[in-house]
Amino acid sequence: MSEKPQKSDAPDYSKTLYLPQTEFPMRAGLPQREPELLKYWSDIDLYGKLRETAKSRPKFVLHDGPPYANGNIHIGHALNKILKDVVTKSQQMLGHDSNYVPGWDCHGLPIEWKIEEENYRKKGKTKPDFRDSTAMVAFRKECRAYAEHWLNVQREEFKRLGVIGDWDHPYATMTYPAEAQIARELMKFAANGTLYRGSKPVMWSVVEKTALAEAEVEYEDYQSDTVWVKFPVTSPAHGALAGASVVIWTTTPWTLPGNRAISFSPKIAYGLYEVTDAPADNWAKTGDKLILADALADSVFKQARVTSYNKLRDIPGDTLDAVECAHPFKGLAGGYNFVVPLLPGDHVTDDTGTGFVHTAPGHGREDFDVWMANARELDGRGIATTIPYTVDENGALTDHAPGFTGKRVINDKGEKGDANEAVIKALTDAGMLLARGRLKHQYPHSWRSKKPVIFRNTPQWFIAMDKDIADDGKSKSGDTLRARALRAISVTQWVPAAGQNRINGMIANRPDWVISRQRAWGVPIAVFVRETGDGSAEILQDETVNTRIADAFEKEGADAWYADGARERFLGSRANEDWKKVDDICDVWFDSGSTHAFVLEDPVHFPGLAGIKRKVDGGRDTVMYLEGSDQHRGWFHSSLLESCGTRGRAPYDVVLTHGFTLDENGRKMSKSLGNTIEPQKVIKDSGADILRLWVCATDYADDQRIGPEILKNTIETYRKLRNSIRWMLGTLHHYKRSDAVALADMPELERLMLHQLGQHAEVIGRAYAAFDYKTVISSLAAFMNTELSAFYFDIRKDTLYCDPPSSVARKAALTAIDLICDAILKWLAPVLSFTTDEAWRMYRPDAEPSVHLTLFPDAMDGYRDDALAAKWETIRNVRRVVTGALELARAAKTIGSSLEASPIIYVADRALIGTLFDTDLAEVCITSNYEVREGDAPAEAFRLDAVPGVAVVVEKAVGRKCARSWKILESVGEDAEYPDVSPRDAHALREWKALGVGV
Repeated sequence: MSEKPQKSDAPDYSKTLYLPQTEFPMRAGLPQREPELLKYWSDIDLYGKLRETAKSRPKFVLHDGPPYANGNIHIGHALNKILKDVVTKSQQMLGHDSNYVPGWDCHGLPIEWKIEEENYRKKGKTKPDFRDSTAMVAFRKECRAYAEHWLNVQREEFKRLGVIGDWDHPYATMTYPAEAQIARELMKFAANGTLYRGSKPVMWSVVEKTALAEAEVEYEDYQSDTVWVKFPVTSPAHGALAGASVVIWTTTPWTLPGNRAISFSPKIAYGLYEVTDAPADNWAKTGDKLILADALADSVFKQARVTSYNKLRDIPGDTLDAVECAHPFKGLAGGYNFVVPLLPGDHVTDDTGTGFVHTAPGHGREDFDVWMANARELDGRGIATTIPYTVDENGALTDHAPGFTGKRVINDKGEKGDANEAVIKALTDAGMLLARGRLKHQYPHSWRSKKPVIFRNTPQWFIAMDKDIADDGKSKSGDTLRARALRAISVTQWVPAAGQNRINGMIANRPDWVISRQRAWGVPIAVFVRETGDGSAEILQDETVNTRIADAFEKEGADAWYADGARERFLGSRANEDWKKVDDICDVWFDSGSTHAFVLEDPVHFPGLAGIKRKVDGGRDTVMYLEGSDQHRGWFHSSLLESCGTRGRAPYDVVLTHGFTLDENGRKMSKSLGNTIEPQKVIKDSGADILRLWVCATDYADDQRIGPEILKNTIETYRKLRNSIRWMLGTLHHYKRSDAVALADMPELERLMLHQLGQHAEVIGRAYAAFDYKTVISSLAAFMNTELSAFYFDIRKDTLYCDPPSSVARKAALTAIDLICDAILKWLAPVLSFTTDEAWRMYRPDAEPSVHLTLFPDAMDGYRDDALAAKWETIRNVRRVVTGALELARAAKTIGSSLEASPIIYVADRALIGTLFDTDLAEVCITSNYEVREGDAPAEAFRLDAVPGVAVVVEKAVGRKCARSWKILESVGEDAEYPDVSPRDAHALREWKALGVGV
């Protein structure tokens, strides 16, 4: 270190240093820069270029699960669309033609409900009468305009996330060709014999006047009336039970008019009990004989205010199937004069209630299943198995409920009606009420209206799960939709793998698929039927009629079905026959489940996806579906059933699922809680690349969290990655690729870093192929922050800034950094799509116009050198001891910068000295000099327990401070022309001067 201060007229050597120079700014300014890049991508037709460059490659198609076109996107949308974009970009860069066509779900109740609310209810107008074809078509046009508006809004919001796809030609379920194809798909089920009209209890929204799928229901707290009811035993088979009653408990008294049986469990212990004492005004009277599950008798009698009772005898559960009862309303208004049988049911337990379950097959799935499972046996006993329609679409009891007709279960506002009280009063009058109460519990509500739903028996259209499918009029025993779907699940790749068990269980246990809705906005169930007299219907099978319908939909949309004269138009010469037009619409899950048919198989409207030949068909192309885990019961499910029913296989090869987004505390996001994170605000404040980085850094397979602190950490991670990229770009400003140094001629440090690059190439390539983006980010962040920025770049700054242009070490370092920069920009491109493309255009202005048009780097196995890596692990351990000693010396103010030091390194192991022999530890440790000594170190030497046999004493460097490199060397002054710098720096100055710049 020089003892004399530098003169004011001394040369300014900073101008001679090869310091980083770049226009890539330190401050990203993403909110302003990203829209410019979006415009650039549009100007160069990036999507078109991607298709052109990849047209001969195997296809990897991510078929977009259609979001619903009814509002601004939320953070869940952002997560989903970013993940899809990372998949398509990474698969493209892995060597596929990875085309992405975005799509939208446009039909269905949410849109219809919104139109009714905004255009009718808020304005005090009456909702159109959909029996009027003119009103129906006009209303559908309003729904179409609403969906189109939000489709366009969402399209711009999705594009702003940096998602690259065919945004100019998306698919939408409401386009005319799509509606035509949905109708054709439905006709295929009619043709193969699995479409039928049946009667089943479905969840019904009184407020919305439609059946609901399980996916449209949420469970909320609700207070129900509860009753304990007596069913008098009438069968002579059990003489000992004469005068006794079976007791049931229900939370839905209004369903009692629909009761047709009582379910029991053969595995439960039952008993005959007698009331021996009760208050005079009690419903339960002294002398009442009641049949109850032993485990529940105490709780029942307590609820009935019975003060004393005796058990008369045991009743084995497996003997109860011979018992028959009378309905508690027998004779009311001339009705209920039928036998109520006892039927075994697996759903019956002795946890709550009475051990018996009131069974109304028109009001519950388990009730229906038990009833139908015993239908043949009941017919043999002369018990009618017809299921009554006891509740209409308005939630009112019908004439199938004598004595209660017109009573409302739920009114038009979704409030509790008068049916429960009417039923309870009738029970009291008949002497059949044992007790009543109220229960707060979880009850199904419509997720749109937020009002409770009811289970009601309605005529609906179903697709059979267990009927043999008749393809081309021929069926094979056991070739059912359920069997096909289970087989398809087994040959599909599920990411994560647990998804397979989840959907497998759903398919194995699901009932027949209800595909009809009683609404206006959707694709109609475009078939004609003829009543058969037994409640079912014959479907017209006429290819000419079907073609006429599909062709009309293709040209005019599904509105054609509702236009005046539609029946006569489509039936043609058969219009004089007694065929009736079905006006129910398809459930939107059938719509979205059919999208593969008009997106992946329509070369006219989606030519970029033409010619897909999937691996399952002996080809090389892959189709992926990617959505939230709730879609195991939604889109994955309906798409699987639709495709298996019409094509015999799944529409996908890979299914990837992600979790839901919660706030930082793990709570569900809610506007009322004020804990929502809006993607639009994050983009405005920080940029879309921050959201993209957050998505890829999370374990998307599980529920993720986001909030201000998490975003702050994400921004810090981004800042470090950006700074490393910026430094490489600045350093490479001075690089000419014609000066590239071959691997064999590089110093060990460069070969070590390229060895690490090769390691990361394997890890990152494998992670991208496995859709493991968290590993991509964690691997690259560790490499860039720890191995590059804090180690390699730090060491090589002296060589890069100060060495002469002719220096092989400097050229080798630039060569290595060029290779590293190239790889990192490509590896990060699917994630930081804006940042890497901005950097790429500065880095390689002579190459492809976008980093997204490149492939991931390959052929890096040649960089691997495990022996060198093992040697340098030893050197780096020694470096850690030196660094620790330097930190202590700095803290004690013995030295300022590390260049003021010349550490003495004591090494006990002679073999280690040999390892260090040809390594410039001053360069590695960023000191001015060093010395290695064999033997024991002084007691005051610094040591690390993790590196035994190595100790360091920090001494000050001897010599003068080089005015250019700031190293303190004894050689400073040896060069007469440049007496204030080291000989290395003097050499560099002469080369600099020879360039004509001068000093």
